[in-house]
Amino acid sequence: MNKNCVFIHTNHKQILGALVAEYCLRRNSARPDDFDVKLICTEDHAFLKEMDGQKYLRDGVERVWLYEDLQSFTPLRFMPPELMGYEGRAVVIDPDIFAVADVMELFDKDMDGKAILCRMRSGPKGYIDKCMASSVMLLDCAKLGHWKCEEQFRAMFRFERDYQPWICLKLEDRETIGFFENEWNDFDKLTSDTKMLHNTRRRTQPWKTGLPVDWRPAERFRLFPPVAWVMRARRKLFGEYAFLGNYKQHPDPNQEIFFFGMLKEMLDKGLVNETMVREQMAKNHVRHDALEVLDRTPELAPPGRYPLESLAAS
Repeated sequence: MNKNCVFIHTNHKQILGALVAEYCLRRNSARPDDFDVKLICTEDHAFLKEMDGQKYLRDGVERVWLYEDLQSFTPLRFMPPELMGYEGRAVVIDPDIFAVADVMELFDKDMDGKAILCRMRSGPKGYIDKCMASSVMLLDCAKLGHWKCEEQFRAMFRFERDYQPWICLKLEDRETIGFFENEWNDFDKLTSDTKMLHNTRRRTQPWKTGLPVDWRPAERFRLFPPVAWVMRARRKLFGEYAFLGNYKQHPDPNQEIFFFGMLKEMLDKGLVNETMVREQMAKNHVRHDALEVLDRTPELAPPGRYPLESLAAS
């Protein structure tokens, strides 16, 4: 394995996003041979499915682990150091994160002795809870020998570890964590400065528009606790996804163009085929009008930055 590797953790529901994410990394790098890209898939790690339906600790309350949830891949964020043999550098990203700039710029960063580089979450989770965004991390694997993904995952079901501080990196020594520019994990923002676009608002992910919501919202609202009580009652009375509605159109049309422009290139190059797209549509993993969206999507500009006024090739 290369001394630099990008890991994209995913499940079957987000596999098309993960493949587009892999393509963006290679397409938009001037040095694609200087790093590897590996997908970490939930189906390859039986412990995730084994605990399906079991109760675990999340944000101080008991929740039921659902293997079929949209984000059942998130514990795999902590697996790259093991897969790297605790050597070299790794970047780990969610399957809804797409490289706009050259990821080698991130690998080449001076980590100043830190084990992890990331950014803070936005909104109350970042400003009030001091939650760090583990959705994009640059890792010095030699400094993370204590990361044992399966062992720490199982500890949640013994109520010895809480998912929320784990995923927010609050269980790490704060002195071992540094920060990169927010543009390396740009939350639903695509500008000429964006380096990695993160479609983090799940309800508006561009490839999901119109589908029924299949992810579970938070049940802890520190600014107004009664909202949490209502959400908890909804789940207990009517089921995990009851009354959550459908995915909505992304408010920024350029982000839809970016995703489908990349997918269109992949289809043209034979990296994915129409049959796979249709299968994902039939499974409600990809919006049902995806082929129509592809038809109207313009060709993208060559690799490089994507200012809003020149996203399309023309």
